[in-house]
Amino acid sequence: MKKLFSFLRSMRFGVLLLALIGLCSVAGTVIPQGREIAWYAQTYRSFHAAILLLRLHRVFESWYFIALILLLCVNLSLCSLTRIRSVTRAAKNEGDRAAALPDQKLLTSEGLAVLRAHMEAMRCREEKRGGVTLWRKNGFGRYGTFVTHLSILLTVVFGALALYTPTTEDHDIMPGETLTLEDGTQIRIDSFRLTDETGRLDYESTAEITLPDGRSSGVVPIRVNHPVSFGSYKLFQQSFGTAGSITVTDLAGGGSDEFLLTETSFLTADGRSGLWYEVLYPDYIRAPSGEVTLITLTEGSYPNPIYQVLVVSGEEYTPTLAVPGDTLEVFGLRFTFNEPVEYPGIRVKHVSRLFNGLLVAAFTLMILGLYLTFFCEPVLVKTDESGYAVAGPRPERMRIELENLLEEYAIEAKPSP
Repeated sequence: MKKLFSFLRSMRFGVLLLALIGLCSVAGTVIPQGREIAWYAQTYRSFHAAILLLRLHRVFESWYFIALILLLCVNLSLCSLTRIRSVTRAAKNEGDRAAALPDQKLLTSEGLAVLRAHMEAMRCREEKRGGVTLWRKNGFGRYGTFVTHLSILLTVVFGALALYTPTTEDHDIMPGETLTLEDGTQIRIDSFRLTDETGRLDYESTAEITLPDGRSSGVVPIRVNHPVSFGSYKLFQQSFGTAGSITVTDLAGGGSDEFLLTETSFLTADGRSGLWYEVLYPDYIRAPSGEVTLITLTEGSYPNPIYQVLVVSGEEYTPTLAVPGDTLEVFGLRFTFNEPVEYPGIRVKHVSRLFNGLLVAAFTLMILGLYLTFFCEPVLVKTDESGYAVAGPRPERMRIELENLLEEYAIEAKPSP
């Protein structure tokens, strides 16, 4: 058990865990996460089986990644507890132990004066104890490594909470429409495209996020693997679709409205007669005889869209095919078929502001720990009437500094008889 405990708190084990977590993070960044299995089979034809077996398509939800995070927390906790215990134990009665040290260097009276002036210039605190003088400075610096270990632990814990506790919602938002979330945050999709100017697939949405306090992100692009963060929200380009567009005009009143349809719908004024929208096909082939064969494509483009609808008149249902530009009149309503509208599926991830604030606090604590470790080295020097001795948790730097400063004032110790 002692060997196991020693291994779990060792730096070697911590570095190994960090390396494995880094490799998993690289895999989770290079391989798009959370897609359908068919997408991986099509994109990674030769490796999709290994990707699915190793759960590289959901790295951050895999059991081994969570296990690595937990083991890192254990390692950092043990390191922190061991460090604070040893530091606290060493700090106890440190002054008495330093006062009892024999002189490491003997100095002339002039050298003692130079040493005193140097310690005062360093703004060290002077303390008289049992006929000797102790010079202290940066006593809190001994806790630098503990604070650094603790901050890394808190960063891992708060980062895990931020990763695994956010709420995630998927929404289909039509271009020009605005989605209002429960807290009043509004997401407006300005535009969406499947391809860029060169014809290359890029699946880009442009969106504007407006928080309840009125702050706006402005119109920003959202691409696959390039989400947008604003406030406590992160927006991902998750999917896409194509909606049928039908304009309905009331021939008697003159009013009209456009309907964007993504599922089976019944457009009617009296509940009995109207147009039953069934499905939109991306392409078709018309034979010389006039017969139409509908084609289903998987690329997402609709080069020659065709609507399949039912004209409903009482109990009669008449199957009908229509292309953009066609019109149908049914009991006082005119149905005009428009070009279909491509729309994005946006994944909205909400991370609590509390976790964001805690992460910032953990990073701030880490900076403080690093500052204490590297720029606030503890100083503890004992002087008496004949010389001095350097004590403290890290005396090497101060010992070399004083030896160089007082080299010409040093007195060789007489050998013992």
